[in-house]
Amino acid sequence: MRSMNLVDSWVQAYLVFNQTLPYKSFNKFMKIPLKNTKINPRKLPFSPLSVSAIATKEDEKVIMEQFNFKVYVTEKAITVNKALNEAVIVKDPPVIHEAMRYSLLAGGKRVRPMLCLAACELVGGNQIAAMPAACAVEMIHTMSLIHDDLPCMDNDDLRRGKPTNHKVYGEDVALLAGDSLLAFAFEYVTTATTGVSPSRILAAVGELAKSIGIEGLVAGQVADIACTGNPNVGLETLEFIHIHKTAALLEASVVLGAILGGGNEDDVDKLRRFARCIGLLFQVVDDILDVTKTSEELGKTAGKDLLVDKTTYPKLLGLEKAKEFATKLNREAKQQLAEFDPHKAAPLIALADYIAYREN
Repeated sequence: MRSMNLVDSWVQAYLVFNQTLPYKSFNKFMKIPLKNTKINPRKLPFSPLSVSAIATKEDEKVIMEQFNFKVYVTEKAITVNKALNEAVIVKDPPVIHEAMRYSLLAGGKRVRPMLCLAACELVGGNQIAAMPAACAVEMIHTMSLIHDDLPCMDNDDLRRGKPTNHKVYGEDVALLAGDSLLAFAFEYVTTATTGVSPSRILAAVGELAKSIGIEGLVAGQVADIACTGNPNVGLETLEFIHIHKTAALLEASVVLGAILGGGNEDDVDKLRRFARCIGLLFQVVDDILDVTKTSEELGKTAGKDLLVDKTTYPKLLGLEKAKEFATKLNREAKQQLAEFDPHKAAPLIALADYIAYREN
């Protein structure tokens, strides 16, 4: 009887955190599930005095000046890299573990783990509770990069300034390395998470699985493949691709942190909307960088989208309009943090700006 009650509590927690309602996209095209919200982000009031968690520009300036983003990023990256290094060790058979580690520890901005940890701390949790989840989202992100670079997908030779995984280990091992990272991500978040109730861990696992399956990354990838070379792709389809292919895992990173940090439904709701904005923002900026930066600056092949005739925001909107859209998404993201403690929200505000203004 006790075990049945425990299972029931798990199911109830998953349903609470994953209820969905129709959600209109930023361009009024797609209907995408967004949990328990009656607020359309497009209708939120725009004001230069309320573009973040801070009441006024003066207050924002003071708090953000006190917050040292460079120190924060450096400290979090060191902590995450240490955790990743300890999570995936070399054992038999060594080649698969070496291939996993090659891409997982190849650098990267660690934006997703940082978002996860920042969301956890924003709702009053300790980063220890969310560290396994932070590592898991980075493992899954790395898997997506390994698979994305394969000849059957984007056929790329450069990633994070280094030869892609299949160029070093071959296509067969690269494919299996990605598969292994995906599987181990779920094993790790369920076995390494401590100090968190089973119901919240289950809710986090459900959220993560949803973000990379047919309602997330896979759906975006399939649509992306189908649309490559199609001159008739419009904003509706482009947004569908990016909301699923890129934004879904970024959204999951934030939501996982909020769930594991002890956030309530309202907390998770607001942070989900924040993450939805920065998830799409990340891809819009990626599209802009692809046509404005060199391969050396990006650490990956620049201009690849144009070469394979992919539809991008600069291609559909023009470069300047794409930049304006990025600015709007950043502003809307910050508005979702308005009711949180501004000091605790500072890392997420800074991360949103980092995503908006990054150079690679």
